[in-house]
Amino acid sequence: MTPLAPAVRLKYVVGKIGSGKTPHGGAEAYVEAGVAFLRSQNVHFDGLHLDDVVFIDEQTDEEMASTRIEPNDVLLNITGASLGRCTVVGPEVPRANVNQHVCIIRSDQDKILPRYLNIVLQSALVQNQIFASENGSSREGLTFEQVGNFHVPLPSLSQQAAIADYVDREKDRLDSLVSARERYLTLIEEKRRALVATAITRGIDSNVSLRGSGLPWLGLIPAHWQTERARWLFSERDERSVTGEEELLTVSHITGVTPRSEKEVYMFEAETTEGYKICQAGDLVINTLWAWMGAMGVSSHHGIVSPAYHVYKPCSRLFGGYVDALVRTTVFAQEATRFSKGVWSSRLRLYPEGFFEIWLPVPPWEEQRAIVEYIAEETSKLDKLRSAAEATIGLLKERRTALITAAVTGQLTNLEAA
Repeated sequence: MTPLAPAVRLKYVVGKIGSGKTPHGGAEAYVEAGVAFLRSQNVHFDGLHLDDVVFIDEQTDEEMASTRIEPNDVLLNITGASLGRCTVVGPEVPRANVNQHVCIIRSDQDKILPRYLNIVLQSALVQNQIFASENGSSREGLTFEQVGNFHVPLPSLSQQAAIADYVDREKDRLDSLVSARERYLTLIEEKRRALVATAITRGIDSNVSLRGSGLPWLGLIPAHWQTERARWLFSERDERSVTGEEELLTVSHITGVTPRSEKEVYMFEAETTEGYKICQAGDLVINTLWAWMGAMGVSSHHGIVSPAYHVYKPCSRLFGGYVDALVRTTVFAQEATRFSKGVWSSRLRLYPEGFFEIWLPVPPWEEQRAIVEYIAEETSKLDKLRSAAEATIGLLKERRTALITAAVTGQLTNLEAA
């Protein structure tokens, strides 16, 4: 074991600690092509992810010239959910600026190598300082002063190079294993969606006779199923809370209808919920603004929802679990979009008159329940596979962090000979 190198404050071994800013006009300044504008979602431990990068024009770039990144800069996310993620800018990265959530750290390369600095920032040694500083701050995120005061071990330049070479080799190996597990998770999720969509629209008997539904979005359905307009299957519920003391529910395309208390919601909350709409357990709730994304579902709770939502009581022919699974499929959301009103896709609204025009498949009630039970059983199997894959990813990432920490704290031997 080699001794731990002496630690210095980061500000004494770098030439710049600063960040970018939001361009004048905010997102309105983004253009389809031009100079890359990096945000915190582009900065990852394994490099810059540019698949969703946005661009600014040449004039805006000139106005923000002081925030341009350079090769060998280390970028560190200093706010938000991705706090602490960092990467080093490679020579292949095109001209780019960053926003105010990304800190640019420019090394004094006579004292600290950028590759080594990037590795040190990823170690538990510095990550612990990052979150301790953020938790103790009066603001959400890190200040430049806090970043500059991070203590970093500073071995010789030759040792820094040896550590960086070793860690890069081992990180590449571990990252490839993580990527393989993440691709596996994607396949599991695709299988889940396909399983649900097939069961909901075709049933669970592979030998059943099929017929054309007459609905382009639905295609073939079992011959004994019916199709009905939503207006014949649902009635709108518009009862209002007198006190607003019922449990507040929220609706999303990911979780359906859930109590707001169970979610981390950062949006504005009204001073009073008096006059909010009553929702009974078993009611279908549609987030009018986000229906095009699939933000709807059947509630398992009695509570209240925003007056901007619409609440529908299903008829006795419908099994709640079946309706919940149906309306949260991608194909149903696409059909709902057809009947939504609005000029821009992001501002579409699904009002009752539109919803009532949608045609739905209606299997026999007992078959609806059997479909829901089948989906629960099969997705439970997929959930176990997903949990195992996520656990493996977690262990690999822990191993990655432990490896980095061991390297920068002198716990590995003979790195210069490796």
